[in-house]
Amino acid sequence: MVVEFIRLELLKSIRSTSFAKSVMVGVFLAFLAVLLLGYLFLLGLVLKDIIVKYMGMPDAYEVVSGSLIYFFLIEFMYRYFVQKLPVIDLESFLHLPIKKSSIIHFLLIRSFISPLTLVALLVFGPFSYQEVAFRFGNAAGLMWLGSLLLSSWSLHWLMLWFKQRFEDSLIGIGVVFLVMLLGLGSNYYGWFNLGDLMKPLFDASLTSPIPVIGLLVLFFTCYGLAFTYYRNNAYIEDLTSEENVRFVNQSLGIFSRFGLAGELADLEWKLIIRHKKSRTYLMLASFFLLYGLIFYTNPMYKTEGGGFNHMFVFVGSFITGIFMLQYGQLFLSWNSSNFDFFLAKRDGLASLVKGKYLLFMAISFLCFLLSVPYAYFGWDILLIHLATFIFNMGVIIHLVIYLSLWKPKPMDLNKGAMFNYEGVGIAQFLMIIPMMGAPYVVYLPFAILVNQYAGLLALGVIGGIGILAFPKLAKFSIDRVIDNRHEISASFRQEL
Repeated sequence: MVVEFIRLELLKSIRSTSFAKSVMVGVFLAFLAVLLLGYLFLLGLVLKDIIVKYMGMPDAYEVVSGSLIYFFLIEFMYRYFVQKLPVIDLESFLHLPIKKSSIIHFLLIRSFISPLTLVALLVFGPFSYQEVAFRFGNAAGLMWLGSLLLSSWSLHWLMLWFKQRFEDSLIGIGVVFLVMLLGLGSNYYGWFNLGDLMKPLFDASLTSPIPVIGLLVLFFTCYGLAFTYYRNNAYIEDLTSEENVRFVNQSLGIFSRFGLAGELADLEWKLIIRHKKSRTYLMLASFFLLYGLIFYTNPMYKTEGGGFNHMFVFVGSFITGIFMLQYGQLFLSWNSSNFDFFLAKRDGLASLVKGKYLLFMAISFLCFLLSVPYAYFGWDILLIHLATFIFNMGVIIHLVIYLSLWKPKPMDLNKGAMFNYEGVGIAQFLMIIPMMGAPYVVYLPFAILVNQYAGLLALGVIGGIGILAFPKLAKFSIDRVIDNRHEISASFRQEL
């Protein structure tokens, strides 16, 4: 049966019209994977020396064993955003005369064959040989490494269940935020030491096989949890259903007063919460609202003699404009599948562009409101966010949209956002330049010649002028879309 599954997968790949492109992408990604895994292996080889020689801690085992909980917290985070679900391939098999349980077993086991499975082995395998086996014996080294690997691999099955059950929901993103808070905040604020939770388990594995046996039971239990959930819900309308997404058909009344542009902005909002990729961008924008905690609480960014660090201008611009930058970089690519509809509609393209402007402004304003609690770290922070928000709405928004109109590419909205570069071109990578550079072009001359508050005032004034001149500035982007409408439409008809 396994051979049959492999044969079907090979036929599916070879018969694909984009086989050559898939092979090239696969080779490139395989090269990156080997390169990254090589770096992780090198880290494992020098991990003991880093701890002993550079960190000045004589007992490397105590440090690593007491810090493993943080490795698993980080693993939980990157698995949530990177690990792929096997649901996409389910549609290819359900109609075949094959037992559903066999299909689920195959897809789950195939998902386990991944570079993510090797991360723990490459990082801690050399350390287990160099330190644990050298000090406590070969058997202790094998059991310690085995308990660590079983813990990591159990997370694989647990994440398959968790993502399918809670991804794109408030519960899922709430748990991820809680994990990050526990990981970053517990020791920083002195609440408790997370390392003490799992260290006794790994210490016990040095002298007893019981922890390894217990973790092996946990490994199969997590596999059973994922298998049971997928088997009970192995129906396309269940595993890929979008009707369960909350507010999927909910309209935003604030757009109703803006005519056709407002209606299209409302449709764009429904598109965002209905499709996986756009919804991921929205969630990442909310996730990056916590970006300020990295800078505003860090002593190295404190300045002497009052004032604030110039870096905070970028932080404020990033927090209040992150959705505009993320979602706006693929400005028309989101509508690649139905672009011809707007092309054939009277004032359709102009209203589409205006509607996107409205949506960017509305969500950016919401991001600004959610960032107001940062005033806890000082009223300077609130002034920075206000000035950068106004500048984003008056200047940056037009730069981002204008750059995104340079050779837009089609993409599939139903695919995930991680490691998916459909619709991405060189312009998307260049957009970070205006986001980082433009505020400082205005801010720094006034901050250096007068003071920092004069620089913030200049940002607000220039941004305010841009808002007042919105109709004329937006017309540049609208005219560019209309002038290149046939070229854009032709590029969107290209096969993905």
